[in-house]
Amino acid sequence: MKLYAVILVLAFSIKGFSQNLNIQSPVRMLALGDSYTIGQSVATGMRWPTQLGDSLIKRGYQIDEIRYIATTGWRTDDLVQAIKGQNLQSQNYNLVSLLIGVNNQFQHAPFSKYESEFPALLDSAIRYAGGDPSRVFVVSIPDYAFTPYGQGSSNPNTISIELDQYNNYAKSIADAKGVVFFNITPISRLGVQKPEYVANDNLHPSGIQYTEWVKLMLEFIDSQTAANSRKEIEILESYFPNPVNDVLNIRLSEGFQDKKVKIQIINMEGKVLMKQTMKNTTDSIRVNDLDVGLYFLKLSTGKRSQLIKIALVR
Repeated sequence: MKLYAVILVLAFSIKGFSQNLNIQSPVRMLALGDSYTIGQSVATGMRWPTQLGDSLIKRGYQIDEIRYIATTGWRTDDLVQAIKGQNLQSQNYNLVSLLIGVNNQFQHAPFSKYESEFPALLDSAIRYAGGDPSRVFVVSIPDYAFTPYGQGSSNPNTISIELDQYNNYAKSIADAKGVVFFNITPISRLGVQKPEYVANDNLHPSGIQYTEWVKLMLEFIDSQTAANSRKEIEILESYFPNPVNDVLNIRLSEGFQDKKVKIQIINMEGKVLMKQTMKNTTDSIRVNDLDVGLYFLKLSTGKRSQLIKIALVR
């Protein structure tokens, strides 16, 4: 398979996301969790991490590895024990997922156990991703109350309330650590309305439901890919002050630091009054010899250019 050198930084700023997710090719993914991660009762190819990997391949990424450390029935403490002594931080994973907690709730473990062990697991996930939280994401716990098994329990509503507590806590920890949190729980709550969302065991998500999880992830990934592409056109990351009095400070966007960027100050009639070449990622241009008024700041490199209006005051 052809290797595509693709680096994508996703700034999660819509639909409740505020963290960054960095997906780099070739992808070496570590999927940590329980039955929902290994796709209990579905074909291997329908597991959501596998479906995500297949979708990333279609988008130009190479997938080197997707490793699972997950077993049906695991609580947070089981996962803590499973990852001990495996030296995972030296395996060069650049994408790590974490989905854990349903068995803490199902087995009636004290919630305080999750409060202490989930943050530790997330810290471990970040460490396995080279210490970079932008290469880690958390997936919410699906709500099994909306399955035939859950509907047959004594109080399905209690299941939902308790899982909301787990998910709200997990999200708060993910947010605090700068990690993306995918909330797939609303999708799982369509399990009664859409029986095809439930596997044949009447408890776990089906491959069809996992596809919807991946669609949620990809919807944002694709939207941010487009936003990132638009952002790459902009040469200038920032400039200040504006209005400017004496010196205008300029900072180049990522990707332009090693390029030869020319700066021009142009008056409103289109005449070039000043010009220089950027010496570093950040540079400044003195405008104290210019008259008060409006000007254009033009940056150009190769076939790209950017024009910004600035005001000169005294």
